[in-house]
Amino acid sequence: MTDLVLVRHGETVWHSEDRYAGSSDIELTPRGVRQAELLARWATTADLAAVWSSQLSRAVRTARDSAAALGVEPVVDDRLRELDFGAAEGLTKSDLASTFPSELAAFRHDPVEHHLPAGESPVEAAHRFVACLHDIAGAEPDGRVLVVAHTTAIRLAVCHLVGIDLSRYRQVFPAVRNCALTEVRLDPGAPGVDGAALLQFNTPVEGVLELSH
Repeated sequence: MTDLVLVRHGETVWHSEDRYAGSSDIELTPRGVRQAELLARWATTADLAAVWSSQLSRAVRTARDSAAALGVEPVVDDRLRELDFGAAEGLTKSDLASTFPSELAAFRHDPVEHHLPAGESPVEAAHRFVACLHDIAGAEPDGRVLVVAHTTAIRLAVCHLVGIDLSRYRQVFPAVRNCALTEVRLDPGAPGVDGAALLQFNTPVEGVLELSH
């Protein structure tokens, strides 16, 4: 079995302004850099075999500190990227409400069937993200791996793995903190929901470090 610690990257400028940042390549804020440094402190205590990352710079920058602390090279994989939010990229929720009111209402009712205008299909995003997780598990059997990615992709992947309808991802998992720990265990011998377990979700890394002292 492989334990995969899924972590949302550190805070970015757009996230601090409550803007949709999917495929847009946005840098970390100073606070986001500090969150990445705190994650690296945790990584040295976590018995990790490898570090993987989305190719977007906010994830690469977050993963870099942890990989350096462990003395490994991070593996960057495009399948771990965030969804492309299409016409919503760079917009705030109030911008969406004024520009796409009917589309936003449909999205809130069912964010998979009615995903954001011109955006990526959440179903397709879940499939490519989970496929990458299975490849990581194949590369690191019986290991624990840090995977730095993005909030919506992580929530969709967890729903897919544990058998929750994807359309409920915003309801069941309303938020993912920056650099919080979400851990899943994959058993390659039991594919599908029988081969996955959710060990923790959205655990603040600060609390884990405090408990370790």
